[in-house]
Amino acid sequence: MAAGARDKLDLTRTHAAVGEPFVWLTAMGLSLGLLMVAGLLGIIVSNGVPVFWPDRVYDLHLKPGVKNPVAAGADSITGEIVQRREKRIPVLGPDGAKIADQTEVQVFVGNKDAYGSAFAFVNNADVASITEPPGIYRLERLEYGIAFGYPVSITLPGGQSLPAGSPEFSKTLDRLAAESEKQRLEIEEIEKHEIGRLNARIKDLRAKGRGSAESLAAIAALDAEYQILAAKARELRTAKAASALVYKTPTGVERTLPIGDLVSYSLPNQLGFFERAALCARNVWNFLALDPREANTEGGIFPAIFGTFVMTLLMSIAVVPFGVVAAIYLREYARQGLAVRSVRIAVNNLAGVPSIVFGVFGLGFFVYFVGGSLDQLLFSDYLPTPTFGTGGILWASATLALMTVPVVIVATEEALAAVPRGMREGSLSCGASKWQTIQRIILPASIPGILTGLILAMARGAGEVAPLMLVGVVKLAPSLPLDTEFPFVHLERKFMHLGFHIYDLGFQSPDSEAAKPMVFATTLLLILLVVVLNLAAILIREKLRKKYATGAF
Repeated sequence: MAAGARDKLDLTRTHAAVGEPFVWLTAMGLSLGLLMVAGLLGIIVSNGVPVFWPDRVYDLHLKPGVKNPVAAGADSITGEIVQRREKRIPVLGPDGAKIADQTEVQVFVGNKDAYGSAFAFVNNADVASITEPPGIYRLERLEYGIAFGYPVSITLPGGQSLPAGSPEFSKTLDRLAAESEKQRLEIEEIEKHEIGRLNARIKDLRAKGRGSAESLAAIAALDAEYQILAAKARELRTAKAASALVYKTPTGVERTLPIGDLVSYSLPNQLGFFERAALCARNVWNFLALDPREANTEGGIFPAIFGTFVMTLLMSIAVVPFGVVAAIYLREYARQGLAVRSVRIAVNNLAGVPSIVFGVFGLGFFVYFVGGSLDQLLFSDYLPTPTFGTGGILWASATLALMTVPVVIVATEEALAAVPRGMREGSLSCGASKWQTIQRIILPASIPGILTGLILAMARGAGEVAPLMLVGVVKLAPSLPLDTEFPFVHLERKFMHLGFHIYDLGFQSPDSEAAKPMVFATTLLLILLVVVLNLAAILIREKLRKKYATGAF
């Protein structure tokens, strides 16, 4: 064999011996994984962030003879251009050869109550020109979503009409919209909080009084108070409906919108950059702070954010003590043998059990057995209506804690094993007992590792959906699990969750096209919430790691 070939073969053997090809393969795998994560995040961000930026409204003028998919006889389609996409119908040239595929434009036309659908599709080849109508309004309504139209007049509470050309039109519309918003908040306070408290007290009296004279008298007094509040709410509703905005749709149909049902409005084609930025910030705030409406496709997602945060917090509080205690026993007290090895194998296998299995177990054990027993012992007055014998945030948190406890056990055992032997022996030689050594030496040094397990558990638990569908999550929760009503913490209540909200919007929504922007925006928010929770735990871990730094770390 030639010397050059022999040297080359030796060099190849040397690279293989030190494992360089495997290093390259692992680096390639890591790079591929990072690219996939970056691509997924890019898709979510690119589709989620533009939801809040106010778009322009366009008039798509159709060519003569083209059928209008929105309104028969109209020569244009007005709305926001959502996307352009190719169709598989080829465009043929004069010689019959394919030039390109047809493209179509998806337009958000709004006015769902007038058109029957909020979206329309039109072939790009059928569009003669595109213009921007300067005076069109974008109206966000409590019902039926967005409407586009040209204002005609305002019907004032006294019955007078103020035309759109009047100099006082904009100021009057602003004033009436602000008054209606104030009245809407007052109605919500009366119906959701004050009447809600009365209903809760009446429910307690009916359950505990069992028809006694005292309870009936108290119920009558509360019912009289309820009638007063209900009459006040009706007056506010009447005042809220006294003024209305009359507008024409782009197809020329005149419609009337009570200003009390007007959430917000804008002139999208007359906004400058800073006005758009301010409107975008307001849209983000409304998305984070308001309750959902219109089958969750409009409004905000505050209940889902709050429910996800509280459930993750309760899960963390439940999973850490059980996981740490189990790990301490397995590592420090249990005699190592077949039984302990079997327990460790079972714990590791639990981490791979499908989450829906934990949901079924949570439904059977926590909800029906534990919750039903609590109802029999503590809430028998309310039966047959269950209190804890039905799904709620407590049982959802307990189910996810059971699902994630293997992660905490494994991480805690590794952290306990990493504490240097010299620290243990030094503590014991100074006269400390085994428990004192664990409590004051081993556990403080193991806290960073325990928090690592907690971080992993939080990341998995916050994104789970399947078990929650069986143990307490709902499409729309009327009340939060934490509020200002005694006893302030209501662990028996059902709750909303960001993961289930995404599933509901993407697969259960009656209008999938309208829900698509909310799906991406909610997904982005769920990722940010998990990142924030994990970052908070990581910062605490790093702080404790520096505090209890030893040679082992």
